[in-house]
Amino acid sequence: MQNYKNVLLNQHASIKDALGVIDKGAIRIAIVLDDNEKVVGTLTDGDIRRGLLNGLTLESSIESLYFKEPTLANINDSKELIIQKAIRKQIYQIPIVDDEGKLVKIEDLAKLLKTNAKQNRVILMAGGLGTRLRPLTQDVPKPLLKVGNKPILETIIENFAKYGFVNITISVNYKAKMIKEYFGDGSALGVNIDYIEESKRLGTAGALSLIEERPQEPFFVMNADLLTNVNFEHLLDFHSFEKSVATMCVREYDYQVPYGVIQTDGSRILSIAEKPVHKFFVNAGIYVLSPQAFEYIPKGEFYDMPTLFEDIIKDELKTISFPIHEYWLDIGRMSDFEQAQVEYKEIF
Repeated sequence: MQNYKNVLLNQHASIKDALGVIDKGAIRIAIVLDDNEKVVGTLTDGDIRRGLLNGLTLESSIESLYFKEPTLANINDSKELIIQKAIRKQIYQIPIVDDEGKLVKIEDLAKLLKTNAKQNRVILMAGGLGTRLRPLTQDVPKPLLKVGNKPILETIIENFAKYGFVNITISVNYKAKMIKEYFGDGSALGVNIDYIEESKRLGTAGALSLIEERPQEPFFVMNADLLTNVNFEHLLDFHSFEKSVATMCVREYDYQVPYGVIQTDGSRILSIAEKPVHKFFVNAGIYVLSPQAFEYIPKGEFYDMPTLFEDIIKDELKTISFPIHEYWLDIGRMSDFEQAQVEYKEIF
């Protein structure tokens, strides 16, 4: 925001001064500074009106009116963190300060959310039967089950679109007509959607053989029953920087042995570890593949993603992992579905 200096106000200013600043500014808010020019609060038209209703006059000081715990972002904060702060607090502008608390600029949420469309295709696997979620999936395919106030698959598509990935292919099978009717061509969500339909189960990699126009740039493949707020832009950059043929998102998984584990040498006990915790990385169901990966995928045969990675590794081509530390939940069981309902509002 270029003209942010027009909305600055000293903490000792009068209500009359504040009205002038707010009326002239484009964002309908004043940023309040102390005598050292540090940001100490914000003031809105509504704050002033409430003060006048409570008996203050135009000559009264704003000191009792302005909000003294403003939401701020540091100049070193990432774009994603700034957006999260603004959305969480339901504000449209957020002041950016330096390490001394002095205003550097004001970011506008609408501008931050505006992204340039990217050509990289997103392929979402939505053909599963969802048997572990029956009876919920008896009449509705799992990707259309609502978490929060919208289907799981809609949240996934919106998250990709947020980063500019708007070319979506959905692989369907079980109750395919319902998914096609709900999303159509994607125009209602601001994306472009087409479909591939499995007449038989082909696996997460085998279904890619049905794509007629193969991507010419790295593309995403993701299961349509996952909720995550991973930064897809960072994921693609990581894949490209590493010159990887196939990148798999992985999630750390802890398993605690419920017993004391004994290490022995013959009959001699060497050590006892009481209920040790073992850590593993597990497949998170999100991938980025380079077009070269299509050379491995058989036509019309069952071929799963782990097999694709194994075959690429056998040829000594580069495959890498991308650890996810952000929110991630595989909605495979009823307990996962219930957990997602509880966490959705806070995360998304």
